[in-house]
Amino acid sequence: MMYQEPEVDLSVEYCGIRFENPFVLSSAPPSDSYEMVKRAFDAGWAGAIMKTTSVESYQVDISYPIMTSMDYEEKKGVALGNIDNISEWHMDVMEDAVRRLKDEFPTKVVGLSLWGTTNRDHWEELTKRSVDVGADLVEVSMSCPTDSPFARASLMVGQVPDDVKRVLGWVKERSGKMPVVAKLTSQVTDIAEIVEAVEEAGGDGVCASDTVHGLLGIDLDTFIPNPSINGKSTFCGVSGPVVKPITLRTLAMIAKGSGIPLAASGGATTWQDCAEYMLVGASTVQFCTAVMHYGYDIVEDLQEGLAYFLEHKGLKSSKDLVGKALPNIVAHGDLLVKKDVVTSIDEAICTKCGMCYYACRDGGHQAYELAEDGLPKPDPDKCYGCALCVEICPVECISLVPRR
Repeated sequence: MMYQEPEVDLSVEYCGIRFENPFVLSSAPPSDSYEMVKRAFDAGWAGAIMKTTSVESYQVDISYPIMTSMDYEEKKGVALGNIDNISEWHMDVMEDAVRRLKDEFPTKVVGLSLWGTTNRDHWEELTKRSVDVGADLVEVSMSCPTDSPFARASLMVGQVPDDVKRVLGWVKERSGKMPVVAKLTSQVTDIAEIVEAVEEAGGDGVCASDTVHGLLGIDLDTFIPNPSINGKSTFCGVSGPVVKPITLRTLAMIAKGSGIPLAASGGATTWQDCAEYMLVGASTVQFCTAVMHYGYDIVEDLQEGLAYFLEHKGLKSSKDLVGKALPNIVAHGDLLVKKDVVTSIDEAICTKCGMCYYACRDGGHQAYELAEDGLPKPDPDKCYGCALCVEICPVECISLVPRR
């Protein structure tokens, strides 16, 4: 039987711009030069946001090494941390990259990410030059660099509604018809308040939600956090699979409260992640850490996987996914209170590891006993159906079934 590609349309629209597929390079190291983005476009990525740039007079100081990672058990790189901030290439270099990329790849989307500190003139100059060079859109960096130039140093621009409106207002004054996107952080008390500020300033879209600030680890011999720079370190931007749940929540919160176009950023590694982000409202999905780990060619698997998923679901277009999960997300108080499921064990594949027994004994409802041969035996009268054992079982031999 010959291989037949699914007859589905992977294209999407975001801020009035058509993307060949939902997969976009985020403003990050993989989009830091013409040569890099060219390779990405050759591989099949639909668009790229060039790494955040600044005017030529702005001095960019980066301390190396800039990367660290967090491993869990035998899994490498479940989180990546960076203290990178913005590109060392200034606007003149990025202008040349945009010009060449748009000439060679007219159907691809090329955006610029801008950083102008507190200087209104810088923001306006960067915006005008973005329009003049033919960029498809601009992202306003509001979550990196890590410190706000307006408020106290522990805050980002995207955490202060007045700063959001101020900077976006400057950019919108010079953007003309070019879409202006606010790249926000999830680390706020009320994301709806920040999105409201974006809308009041005339922002055309939102990208959510960048890295999460944290410390990925501390060397127990030296007591120095990673990465170490001459015996000192600082907070880093955490990316990778570990931040996916935060991105999902942030996207859902924005989509349920606003109709502003949404791009997802942070935590996506697979086509399944992309589908989930689209189901909570995103039209495009940006990738960074996965590309740094596996390379640009992952886009082939992303496209193929999403296409077959759409076909399997009887959907004709990627656009059909956007927002479909939102009606299923409700306030906790609106959930039906019930205990109508219990655990069931497939003894044929159980390895008798005992993890379900210990988890339930010390973190659940003490519903398990261990038989003499080591098989776990759940007591349905004690089981609440909390699903702790289901989630920790290493061989997935436990399921929830209706209570009799």
